[in-house]
Amino acid sequence: MRRWRCLIAFTVIAAIALAVPTARHTLLRAAGLALVAEDPLERVDAIVIAVDADGAGVLEAADLVRQGISTRVAVFEDPPDATDREFLRRGVQYHDQAAISVEQLRALGVSSVETIPRKVAGTNDEGATLPSWCLANGYRSVVLVSSTDHSRRTRRILRRAMQASRVTLLVRASRYSEFDYNAWWHTRSGIRTELIESQKLLFDLLCHPLS
Repeated sequence: MRRWRCLIAFTVIAAIALAVPTARHTLLRAAGLALVAEDPLERVDAIVIAVDADGAGVLEAADLVRQGISTRVAVFEDPPDATDREFLRRGVQYHDQAAISVEQLRALGVSSVETIPRKVAGTNDEGATLPSWCLANGYRSVVLVSSTDHSRRTRRILRRAMQASRVTLLVRASRYSEFDYNAWWHTRSGIRTELIESQKLLFDLLCHPLS
């Protein structure tokens, strides 16, 4: 009950602040920044690109390799789903995102690229796969590159999943992500992303308040 009262109070305060032009920008920026998480970087055993990061993750990972954070980059496997399999059945080529990412990384000068097997998409599935993959390869520390809007929720989910493995997880929000927490309210896609990711983050906070 107390938690819900806090949420209601926050909503009322936010509505009042939005009516004041000078406060509106500060509040909206804070709402965007609430989705973003970043950790101080140090040298790690491997850089992992999250499923949602796509090309923005590839570019960020290549930059991190050049900065000496790690020489290894890993991408999650991209198995075809039911729709992809139907296209394949009809003779239409399937574009494997993981294979595309590997090709892009190598074109950007990353020579050591690995693929992490996975069966389904989603952050929770990454959390189920990443700890065992790290332990199997002897990796004790990784940097996970995420899209900007997804980075805080990703860090919460994966750190819970990796707690027992004692693998150090650092999160990096890609500088090349489309979501701009400084100006998300200026575009429809930014507003949609903010609303959807805020709801998901709030749900995670309610379900796991101590993580």
